Amino acid sequence: MWPVVFVVLGCSSPQPAFRPTGDAWVDAPQAIESGPVRDRVLWQYRMASAAMRRAQYAEARQQLDEALARVGSIVGPDLAARRARGYFTAEAKKTFLGEPYERVMAYYYRGILYWMDGEPDNARACFRSAQFQDADAEDKTYASDYVLLDYLDGLATLKLNGDGADALHRARSFCRLAIPPDPSPTHNVLCFIEYGQGPTKFAAGQYGEQLKFHPGASQVQEVKIHVGSQTAHAGPYDDLNFQATTRGGRVMDHILGNKAVFKSGADAVGNAALITGAVIAGSGGHHSSANEVGAGLMIAGMLSKIVSAATTPQADTRTWESLPLYLSFATFRLAPGQHTATIDFLDPQRRTIAGLTKTITFTVPPGPRDTVLYVSDKSTTPQVL
Repeated sequence: MWPVVFVVLGCSSPQPAFRPTGDAWVDAPQAIESGPVRDRVLWQYRMASAAMRRAQYAEARQQLDEALARVGSIVGPDLAARRARGYFTAEAKKTFLGEPYERVMAYYYRGILYWMDGEPDNARACFRSAQFQDADAEDKTYASDYVLLDYLDGLATLKLNGDGADALHRARSFCRLAIPPDPSPTHNVLCFIEYGQGPTKFAAGQYGEQLKFHPGASQVQEVKIHVGSQTAHAGPYDDLNFQATTRGGRVMDHILGNKAVFKSGADAVGNAALITGAVIAGSGGHHSSANEVGAGLMIAGMLSKIVSAATTPQADTRTWESLPLYLSFATFRLAPGQHTATIDFLDPQRRTIAGLTKTITFTVPPGPRDTVLYVSDKSTTPQVL
């Protein structure tokens, strides 16, 4: 006698389908308002970067403040994260906070916005918080090793009349690409620059239990900024491919690995029980004890297969996919008044890449307050600040 398995499906009212357009500026407000709460931080990240590129800085502040409040409020794993450690709940069901490089970028953007608002002390605190997000790398060689974060820490400290030598020394010790120039505390125009496409995530392994990264790419290798009679060249100081892939394993990787082993084992036990039960049942006559034993084994095998099917070792591949690949920075000393900056993005042969040039018209106020420009190869242009 073969076991019969009944599946009961619950009924619920259909919900209107959310159909992303691919434009975070359009999609994020709806997703934040009515999407799953576990995805809200991710959409706030996406909305913030879209706002930054449109020079909608008030919107970016709001989204980052709400997202970072959520990140900061979770000291240990929250309830959803604890559930995700169990065999039967997928990692993607937990509240999204992002991998360390994603959280770093959220704090980095918030630091830029604080400096725009004339608060270099709060900006420095954000850059330090960002560096802290990278502190728990399995391979300590790569812990807290962002060049630009320590460089900006040192520059802000100098501007606040402190000694930024230690932070600047750390920044130089991490350099693997371009080397930032000696900071100039008297420079009053700061240009935060980013370009390229950052890494994205995918799941590998027999059951998708391994979190891996598709490396991002960039046709841009350098930036040239022209303001009046002054020109600055800025290369890449930090590479998010490097930051995403050099941290070593996560605690969650070990948990997912154990889930995969459990799933495989339960599946193998189920297969063996089904096959053995069928053989035993087939060897006996009608109403024989062998028939009963075989049926029992087949039922046990089916249950084991159900447990295996319910085990969810898949890695969480939700990604802040709009991040850049490279981070850079340049400064100028300009007189008070209106200025226009032209930003050219250069290829490896240092040729200007057509279609990427940005122009920003801005005003430098009198007094000690810095003027802060943010420029992405995906920024809208021209901008008037």
